[in-house]
Amino acid sequence: MLITASTALVFGVITIILIRTQRTTTLTALPIWLSGFTAASTGLAGPVNQGLTALAHFLASFN
Repeated sequence: MLITASTALVFGVITIILIRTQRTTTLTALPIWLSGFTAASTGLAGPVNQGLTALAHFLASFN
């Protein structure tokens, strides 16, 4: 029997588990959760990629 799951769903579950077990904070789990949309190539992948790219450029400008 084959069971399939969306990559976005898997990343969401992993993120929830990490937060619940206090292995990470919500702020650091956010990129993990957003990466699920990118990896799954969902409809939100484009805007999420653009947002993450803008954030990376913003953080790099502090150097």
